[in-house]
Amino acid sequence: VKVIANDQNRGFAGGSNQGIGALPHCSAVLLLNPDAEPLAGIEELASAALSPGVGAAGGRLVSQDGRPQTGFNVRRFPTPAALACEVLGLNRLIPGNPWNRSWRMAGFDPDRPADVDQPAGAFLMLNRDAWSAVGRFDEQFHPAWFEDVDLCLRLKQDGYVIRYVPDAVARHIGGHSASGLEWHKRQLFWYGNLLRFAERHYSAAGRRLVAAAVMLGTVPRSL
Repeated sequence: VKVIANDQNRGFAGGSNQGIGALPHCSAVLLLNPDAEPLAGIEELASAALSPGVGAAGGRLVSQDGRPQTGFNVRRFPTPAALACEVLGLNRLIPGNPWNRSWRMAGFDPDRPADVDQPAGAFLMLNRDAWSAVGRFDEQFHPAWFEDVDLCLRLKQDGYVIRYVPDAVARHIGGHSASGLEWHKRQLFWYGNLLRFAERHYSAAGRRLVAAAVMLGTVPRSL
């Protein structure tokens, strides 16, 4: 075990880049959140990540009671409409709306292997060469949120495949690190990185939609 002690919080992206960079001879590197406990299938996950043309592979996340974390474990890349519904609270009020169902992949079978857009970064095996080829994690997504979505999108844009491997399983609590943040800081970081993602990956119309939704959605949250 090699421990790297930093004197400041580099965030998820910065810490991941630092850790992966310290493993120059490893072809596959597992990202594992502090609230995720691997149960099975690490070798299968590594094998998938090192298959030709694959950039990353994600496993199955289950809750404390063993249930699949549907809607979080695997998602499509968010559209401007999906993010607008999220910040306006519509995805909570009307979870069955078509934008939310598409984003969270309603009906996805967690028992079947598949090529997907974005597995959760909580339990994600990266192909180190692919990670390096697309420019690593973007450390401007600080301290957390949307850096894994951004990386997966850049991997797909560069022609890499991202695999879901159901035989690789981890028990995941969720929200461990975020729970230590003050509420206003959590809002600032999440909204800031959401807007940064929109700025980099959406058209002008999409950016305006997301920005308008953020401005409108902050009113009830502030109250």
